[in-house]
Amino acid sequence: MSDTIFALSSGAAPAGIGVIRVSGPQAFVAVARIAGSLPPARTARVRALRDAEGALLDRALVLTFPGPGSATGEDLAELHCHGGRAVIAAVLNALGTQPGLRSALAGEFTRRALTNGRIDLAEAAGLADLLSADTERQRVAALAAAEGIVSQRVRGWLDRLAMLAALTEAQLDFADEDDVGDDHMAAVREGRAALAAELRAVLAMPPVERLRDGVHVVLAGPPNSGKSTLINLLSQREVAIVSAIAGTTRDRIEATVTRAGLVYVLTDTAGLAESDDPIERIGVERAEGSILRADLLLWLGDDAPPRGDAIWVQARSDAPGRGTIAGADVAVAQGDPESVERLWLTLAERAETLMPRGDAVAFRESERAACRVALSAIEQDEADALIVAEQLRLAIRALGGILGVDATEVMLDTLFGRFCIGK
Repeated sequence: MSDTIFALSSGAAPAGIGVIRVSGPQAFVAVARIAGSLPPARTARVRALRDAEGALLDRALVLTFPGPGSATGEDLAELHCHGGRAVIAAVLNALGTQPGLRSALAGEFTRRALTNGRIDLAEAAGLADLLSADTERQRVAALAAAEGIVSQRVRGWLDRLAMLAALTEAQLDFADEDDVGDDHMAAVREGRAALAAELRAVLAMPPVERLRDGVHVVLAGPPNSGKSTLINLLSQREVAIVSAIAGTTRDRIEATVTRAGLVYVLTDTAGLAESDDPIERIGVERAEGSILRADLLLWLGDDAPPRGDAIWVQARSDAPGRGTIAGADVAVAQGDPESVERLWLTLAERAETLMPRGDAVAFRESERAACRVALSAIEQDEADALIVAEQLRLAIRALGGILGVDATEVMLDTLFGRFCIGK
């Protein structure tokens, strides 16, 4: 990384302020060429920015952060300019004409921070989630990861695994001293069991992606059971056509709703019925597949639901002669907003069981996969010290991957491609 990169790191112009970052070995030289003298480190000063011909571009705040104590681990400068499009374009052009400078790629500033040891892979992943957070709960979970809560947990595990590995190596070195070996291996066995229990607890919790992907709620039942009306009521907009004609809905219709910080993806499906129409049969097959894959199923039929964990909804409960369905969890009427709210409360109670707890350390699915590998390696009750040593190495390698110790270029490219250019 001998080249120096630059990019607009604040929001897209026009804005009140545009922050341009420059990072790399030529950062300070490049900024000095357009700003004149540089201010003391970490001190903001107003400077006149000029192009190569001396024409005034803007008056901006200039800050410098010498490496390795900067955000990227290398010399880093920031230009806080006026946020008009023409101003930003002019300053970026003045930087781009300098030798050795180039525009940054997506996520390249954060990638340099990772490479230079300023953050680890788990913290970088948390920052990526923070940049794309849409709800308060996503923000809280992402900020915790970006601040290192996942990393701290994993580093603690790695420290314990390293100690267990040292004890195992001691057993191999002093294999002839039975008393010492027995003590060491008993401690290793106990330590592995304790760590395995912690990994199982982490894997028993939902992944953090749940907060982003939301809860998939499928509305299903026979034709004309009120599914389209209900999805419109739940989403508070006309997302599905409502008609007295059976078979109006032939394919899945989705609506995304955010309530109390949780994302719900509502899916209306075709009515479940026998049909000679090939298009309707495809719709029924897709509906049946959605029922199987749903996180939560709202069943609107009069007969018992196809899944034991379904929420049985008595729709159109105010229709003349409708009566009461024995066993239904909640009754809903189009003209009764409180009944719709009661259904939402039932949905929220079920949805909370599928979400990471606010007080828990939430792991991403890729991090959980590494935990599963580590757990598989250490949960086996093995007496042979050589095999135990190899199992511990496998666990260390897997958990180290969470922090980026064994991160491949493919993993890094996938992660940092989610960032904006100036991040």
